[in-house]
Amino acid sequence: MAHESAEHSKSIVDRIRHAFHGDDEPRDVDELKTVLREAAGRDIVSDDTMTMLDGVFDVAAMRVRDIMIPRAQMEVVEIDEDLDEFLPNVIESGHSRFPVIGDSRDEVLGVLLAKDLLRFSLPGKKEAFNLKELIREPVFTPESKQLNVLLTEFRANHNHMAIVVDEYGGVAGLVTIEDVLEEIVGEIDDEHDAEEDANIRRHDDYGYTIKALTPIEEFNEELDAELPDDEFDTIGGLVMHQIGRMPIPGEQTQIDRFHIKVISAESRRIHLLQVTTEEEIPG
Repeated sequence: MAHESAEHSKSIVDRIRHAFHGDDEPRDVDELKTVLREAAGRDIVSDDTMTMLDGVFDVAAMRVRDIMIPRAQMEVVEIDEDLDEFLPNVIESGHSRFPVIGDSRDEVLGVLLAKDLLRFSLPGKKEAFNLKELIREPVFTPESKQLNVLLTEFRANHNHMAIVVDEYGGVAGLVTIEDVLEEIVGEIDDEHDAEEDANIRRHDDYGYTIKALTPIEEFNEELDAELPDDEFDTIGGLVMHQIGRMPIPGEQTQIDRFHIKVISAESRRIHLLQVTTEEEIPG
């Protein structure tokens, strides 16, 4: 059986080599792709293999700027934040690494690994938390770098994330090894990706993270509540009305039996809320 498999593999290699022989030898990448697609059409290579080969060619032609996460969309931790302030956002995002910034997003001081926070969940360990002692050295890369070069560097240096800088040295965004690999093999989903579209995520019987755009009707149904929905459609709108203005991250309010803390917001919109209650919620 092993001998037959080896012969079969050799046959495939010989057939592809034969396709490149003589006058039909491809002269550029486009012609090479054409030959490979013809090979896929004749079942010399599988469709899945052809898809990955296309991805490999695409990565070689792309730059970091083509796939980076823009700086405005980066999930960051501020160096002077307390653990209780940023932990809900770490949990909600599901990311494994976070840039740690100083006064602005142009000042990236390090990278926080979510796994480094696990030991502080143990009783009596939270008091020992010191963010400055936890962060790792950041890796920077220019937005003009070719993706295949970046992938080689990721593998050689065992890095998984790089901060992308523009030609003036400002932070343009970030890029991860997963971002590069997805260009080759397609979208890589995990159990968090399957849940990320949910408006309400339950952490225990008393705590939730909730998207501000969650309809109040859905909030009431999920949390066994009776918040009014005659003036406002979303829980974010109700929170903004309760506070009296556009809140900033960290601001808190009480609505009925719910203690609500703003986790993520910008100048014109609330994004994410942490909701807790002293009463256990059924279900």
